[in-house]
Amino acid sequence: MSTHTVLGQEVRMPVRIRLARAFMASYLVPADAAQRLIDYSGLRVLRLPGGRAMCSLVFVDYVDGDLGPYNEFGVSFMVRHHTADPAARFGDLRALATNQAGVLIHRLQVDGDFTLAAGRGIWGFPKELADFSVRHDAGVRRGALRQDNELVVDLTVRQGIPTPQRRNIASSFDAYSHIDGITRCTPWRMEPSGMRARPGGATLALGDHPIADELRSLRLPRRAVMTSTISHLAMTFEDAAIV
Repeated sequence: MSTHTVLGQEVRMPVRIRLARAFMASYLVPADAAQRLIDYSGLRVLRLPGGRAMCSLVFVDYVDGDLGPYNEFGVSFMVRHHTADPAARFGDLRALATNQAGVLIHRLQVDGDFTLAAGRGIWGFPKELADFSVRHDAGVRRGALRQDNELVVDLTVRQGIPTPQRRNIASSFDAYSHIDGITRCTPWRMEPSGMRARPGGATLALGDHPIADELRSLRLPRRAVMTSTISHLAMTFEDAAIV
């Protein structure tokens, strides 16, 4: 079992999140525009029919975990796994259908110094400090993110219908990150419960911050392809590996 020292405190691996709450909106965006945005990582976006890629915006409230309580906002893209055969026919669709694709964490804003240092130092997640105004306990979830005194996003998500609950449900993904010229891959396990989902259901306003301009460059459609809310989310993060 490895350990890391973060701001004078010892963090043992794997890092466990015992309780978090989340809501997210996913959009189909032009794959070429998404690829230009993530070229720095050396990864390739998962190309879906119609020349589209999947971009997700998510607000997470970490209530009880090894890194303490904090808020988080992320912008992520579904990507090909770095071990995937680029010549495999229908490989991208198959990977998406079987949960074998990876997730590149392109942006990650937080409101805590400890999680900032841990995220960057242990996994290479591109965490930055920002200000949050979020409601996770209302029928309609809403999150507003500000950085450098400018609005980045204001996202509202309306709840969908409950998803079927199975015993011992868990999903494993590889989460990719990139800072300081290095791309890393982190095994990431999620155990959600109290999940609701629906097509559409999101209202998104973009501010004047450069990150908002970056999202505009993706030509996000007015309608999200899918939104979801999770009332109870447990997660485990393993050590990262350089790819």
